[in-house]
Amino acid sequence: MEPNSLTSSSPKQHLTEFQDLESKEGELYLRFYVASNQEFALPATAVREVISAPLDRITPIPNAPYALLGTLNLRGRVIWVADLGYFLGEPNALNTERAEISVIAVEEQEIMVGLAVDRIVGMEWLDVEEVQQINNPDSTANVFVRGEWMLDELTNKSLQLLEQKAIIQSRLWQA
Repeated sequence: MEPNSLTSSSPKQHLTEFQDLESKEGELYLRFYVASNQEFALPATAVREVISAPLDRITPIPNAPYALLGTLNLRGRVIWVADLGYFLGEPNALNTERAEISVIAVEEQEIMVGLAVDRIVGMEWLDVEEVQQINNPDSTANVFVRGEWMLDELTNKSLQLLEQKAIIQSRLWQA
């Protein structure tokens, strides 16, 4: 599902999508990619909004740390926007030379931040009983990862499930 399709579809299509989402079992997650083309997911309960923001809507802040792209006015509420890949120790920075950036607004205990990602995949139900512990103890991302869900055992491709509370409470916002 493309980011624009989250906001620009017919009411009938929304109803069908809502019914599909309602009839599944497990927990609902938003799937997305960071700049290094690694796939992650956040619990839908933590996601307040998905925004496809033109770069000029994100106001850069002078002398801000590299990971912080700036601030974004979200319906009268100013939120910080950061490159999520930086938090996860990804070697590639988010491409900010494009017309729009996908931003996931997440909230925990009335603190809202924006997480800039490479692209949004869509919503999916995941069986949390199939979530496995991370098998890379040296990864920087482990602080923010709740576990992983195996997508394809033959290629060893997995989906990392993120913990929004750890991201919001990270010291990287204070740097």
